[in-house]
Amino acid sequence: MAAEQDMTEDYLEDEEVFRRNAYLLIEKMVELSNRTREDTSMLVDEILHSIFFLGHIIFPPCSLKSLLDDDDEIYEHLNDRYPEPFIRYSSQLPRRSPLSCVLDMIVHLIQQENEAGIIVQIKALTRKLMDKTKSKILFSTTLCISRTSSSVRYYGVSMSTFGRPAGKIMVAASCLCSTWDDYVADAVMTYYPSKEKKPYFDGTFQLPSNVTCQAVNISSGERMNPCRSCGNLFGLHTESTQKWAYGNCAEVESVSKLLKNEKQVRDQVQPRSNLFTEEGRQRAKECVLKDLKNLLKNVGFEWDNNFYTPQRAKTIVSTTTEEVDG
Repeated sequence: MAAEQDMTEDYLEDEEVFRRNAYLLIEKMVELSNRTREDTSMLVDEILHSIFFLGHIIFPPCSLKSLLDDDDEIYEHLNDRYPEPFIRYSSQLPRRSPLSCVLDMIVHLIQQENEAGIIVQIKALTRKLMDKTKSKILFSTTLCISRTSSSVRYYGVSMSTFGRPAGKIMVAASCLCSTWDDYVADAVMTYYPSKEKKPYFDGTFQLPSNVTCQAVNISSGERMNPCRSCGNLFGLHTESTQKWAYGNCAEVESVSKLLKNEKQVRDQVQPRSNLFTEEGRQRAKECVLKDLKNLLKNVGFEWDNNFYTPQRAKTIVSTTTEEVDG
């Protein structure tokens, strides 16, 4: 009985942290969006939907107002400017997790070549999200920077959700809705939903030697070696035997962005396995989709088979041009 009570108390604490961190992320995104002359409202719209969805599938679900600090004025303001997330959160799936949206906003404002400044910003935000909690709730532990011999850097963060079902749902969604480059999605689907390689499909590939892919622990700033999962997916050299869930690592998002922007590299990484066939690929996609639907059924989510498309804000108000510190 005492153990059961402890579990209930831990859950209620996690739920409180979820609501707190959800509001902190939304508040941060609105603040950052107001620091640029360019219209970045689609990123705010996207993170609202992603957070609302995650709050909807936990048990018991979080009301939208509770995710906005129970503030009627904030609720009405955001609902007026970004109506679609308030409507679609209970029927459509997000394309990626919340901190990925924040990362894109920070890179947009600071510029991709300012690696140190981006790390400082992500670290400061993560520290704020980690305050008073030991649980990984809506924040990432790892940042990855991928690049070729050119100076262009591509950033990714590890999956930032809450609970195992949510993480698996987001990995499946990212594979199926073209959030990730097709080759990256194929590599992940080679293993997803288990950690075992499919006997009928192999979409893994080898990154060329001129590509560096460096993970960093966000809290400590220490460089990290790839895990065995990333070695299996992308041919990254590693002596690690640790296999994290495929699709969860920061390398996945980072490598995906590189391949989407560097055609010459993408041409070099086409999977070479005899098991890389269109028939096998479709079978793997069907496996991922089946698992996704089962996960959604288990959390009581009625999916309309659509992935959410971020929208521009209804009314763009005047903004400042203040730079992000970094």
